[in-house]
Amino acid sequence: MSQLSVAHLIGIKYLNKNDIDLIFKTADHFKEVINRPIKKVPSLRDITIANLFFENSTRTKLSFELAEKRLSADIINFSASQSSVTKGETLIDTVNNILSMKVDIVVMRHPNVGAGVFLSQHIDAKIINAGDGTHEHPTQALLDSYSIREKLGSVKGKKVVIVGDILHSRVALSNIFALKLQGAEVKVCGPTTLIPKHIKSLGVEVELNLKKALEWCDVANVLRVQNERMDVNYFPSTREYTQLFGIDKALLNSLNKEIIIMHPGPINRGVEITSDVADSTQSIILNQVENGVAIRMAVIYLLAQQIKRN
Repeated sequence: MSQLSVAHLIGIKYLNKNDIDLIFKTADHFKEVINRPIKKVPSLRDITIANLFFENSTRTKLSFELAEKRLSADIINFSASQSSVTKGETLIDTVNNILSMKVDIVVMRHPNVGAGVFLSQHIDAKIINAGDGTHEHPTQALLDSYSIREKLGSVKGKKVVIVGDILHSRVALSNIFALKLQGAEVKVCGPTTLIPKHIKSLGVEVELNLKKALEWCDVANVLRVQNERMDVNYFPSTREYTQLFGIDKALLNSLNKEIIIMHPGPINRGVEITSDVADSTQSIILNQVENGVAIRMAVIYLLAQQIKRN
């Protein structure tokens, strides 16, 4: 069987096109599994996975847990708010304590950029980055691309606009890397204050007019405004943001074609997107959730194949 070219899933920027193809092919298989009456496979019966979440997460954590259970892995769940981290324990100490329980794979979300890279250099376990600060969120980008491929047949040559808070979004960066790697055209759209200064160096166009961006694209991936990461005001008011960058059904109906709407969640309904858009036939938001489990099963399975059993 083919193997991933990487020992960990720390970021999309470390993957190549073959890695993405292999993950998608494996996810296709697992998507069949999770639609069967019996949704479990015994593939990872001898693998122990620790989920370390140093930041709050509901959807990503549940998706990883479900993926691990579907593969029959043993799971340790760890939440930083209820741990010795709050007493000043270091990341390495925390992880080493967990590894002493003979853990094979660590799924980690951490507020600091590069936490996954740091960990992979210091401990002997496979690392899956479930989000590091405002840097990367690789499994989200993979499931987003996989959802586009499922809906449109391929990612190559498709026009994708990422709308919203690009500056604070790890989803945006990972998506840009993944989409470019697969040959898609990418634009970003949002208030100038929420677009990183060096974004064009990633081969991405900036479009400040939402309607023009939507007229151009095949797919709009809509991000929420991450108020929890903002220490200053990046725009005058939520109301003004919604007027300029919110997507409602009237706007979609005014376009000269039908586009696909995506959202990584959680949705601020009525801010970046209205309910009648989120719940419309153009939205593939619930497909993304289902595909997230299949993609995470694929990533965990492929990394587990590299673990040499003594």
